[in-house]
Amino acid sequence: MKIQPLPPLNSLVAFEAAARNLSFTLAAKELNVTQGAVSRQIRLLEDYLGKSLFERTTREIHLTATGNQYYATVKDSLLQLAQATGEIRHWHGAQQVTVVTSTAMASLWLLPRVAEFQRENEEIDLRIIAYDHVRDFSRLDCDLALYYCRTPPKDMRATPLFTEEVFPVCSPAYLAKHPELHGLRDLAQSTWLWLEDPQSDWIGWPEWFQRLGHKPLEPRHRININSYSMLIQSALIGQGVALAWSNLVDNHLQTGALVRPIDDCLHTEAQFCLLEPTGRSSNRQSVSRFRNWLMGQVVPPGAVLRAS
Repeated sequence: MKIQPLPPLNSLVAFEAAARNLSFTLAAKELNVTQGAVSRQIRLLEDYLGKSLFERTTREIHLTATGNQYYATVKDSLLQLAQATGEIRHWHGAQQVTVVTSTAMASLWLLPRVAEFQRENEEIDLRIIAYDHVRDFSRLDCDLALYYCRTPPKDMRATPLFTEEVFPVCSPAYLAKHPELHGLRDLAQSTWLWLEDPQSDWIGWPEWFQRLGHKPLEPRHRININSYSMLIQSALIGQGVALAWSNLVDNHLQTGALVRPIDDCLHTEAQFCLLEPTGRSSNRQSVSRFRNWLMGQVVPPGAVLRAS
């Protein structure tokens, strides 16, 4: 059955605000419209009802008997509608999981996997935000975060996902054009894809050589790139040799899109971690389900790390 008669619904909102404040001016300020707009909505409602709702004087307005009776009904109805709307919005928010991570982690590791989670959890909305150069992890507004950490950040619970293994990679086509790449020193004859990212604590070429116990070499050529995702893309299209993190390029290695020209590999104590805010209630079932699924995507991690 069609619900009728119904007054102009926008006019009800204007009427409720004006009746509650007993002022068109205050109602206009509350609704972020002009006083004239409120006055027109009230007049529209009065014309529809065929009754006056306010007694108007030069400086004041007062509800008529009809207006006072109608206000009680309108107020209760709008409150019920607001309550029902709030409950629905809260439910939707409870089904949303916000994950913040770096552009590299998002594009190379997380996004290729989330389709599986979404197929199994259609009612949960994932909100993935890529954010680099984080200075204070505790200020991230999220349910979970995924970041590379040399040391666990303060005020965050850090669970290791996988350890760091760093080694050179290039495309098969690039290696075919440079058959001289057999050992570490041969890298000097190639073009290095250089991550130009001074705020990041990711390992660069000079540090990679030093931590392997070798004197840093100088490449024949180098291409500076300020995004790790773009750097890997550059390696995929055969522009040079890049330093790769094993779990971020595993798919490309398995498909043969990237190859390792030499066997040298740096293993460090740094890890990619799942970060969770402390001192915040985050026990929603949707977050727990995503967290459990995420941990199932990696080798069972070690003990939880905590910053001192």
